[in-house]
Amino acid sequence: MSALPPAAVLTDIEGTTTPIAFVRDTLFPFARARMAAWLEAHPAEAAADLAEIRRIAPEVPELATLTRWMDEDAKVTPLKSLQGMIWRDGYAEGALRGDIYPDVAPCLRRWSQGGVRLSVFSSGSVEAQKLIFGHSVAGDLTGLFDGFFDTRIGGKREPDSYARLAIGMGLPSVEVLFLSDVEAELDAAAAAGLRTCQLVRAADGTLPSDRHQVAADFPEVARLFDLPHPA
Repeated sequence: MSALPPAAVLTDIEGTTTPIAFVRDTLFPFARARMAAWLEAHPAEAAADLAEIRRIAPEVPELATLTRWMDEDAKVTPLKSLQGMIWRDGYAEGALRGDIYPDVAPCLRRWSQGGVRLSVFSSGSVEAQKLIFGHSVAGDLTGLFDGFFDTRIGGKREPDSYARLAIGMGLPSVEVLFLSDVEAELDAAAAAGLRTCQLVRAADGTLPSDRHQVAADFPEVARLFDLPHPA
């Protein structure tokens, strides 16, 4: 591990900055309940994603495929894209607010002020990521981030995805710290040379890894990696 603090922090969302329950019990049911009506009302916006769904599952009606993917919590790009657009409307209506853990925003602000570059890598679409942070309970945090990345860059359990992200940031892999609750994602990031830390949130029931640094919250991440600490 480098003796210097990381130059950049790349963070997951679900189980890391945001309670799993918010995604599971609020966002997913909201999109499921509105999916059929939204597709009917927004044919132009949905066209590209529906075409991709037909390419993947040509013999099955698109809505049936989407329903199956939602049942399976599949990390499939067209599903995530459509969910993101449905959530966009929900945030705009005030029906949704982005839930983040209370320790997250003070650390993100302090790290950004201290010159640490911040980015997001989540299986949720880039639009969905920006909505959570843009309409968060702690205010609009999107301006703190240099980049938002989803599975269009690659799978979250594939080392090549993290190598591409580091190259895109213009940084050596060892200068990027990846935060996630999922051990397999951390394994992939470590294989690409990134530094890693697992967020083990008690409310999410995360099992701690024995292969990565472990932290209960963002202030502990700051202490472990010598990042700026909120006052």
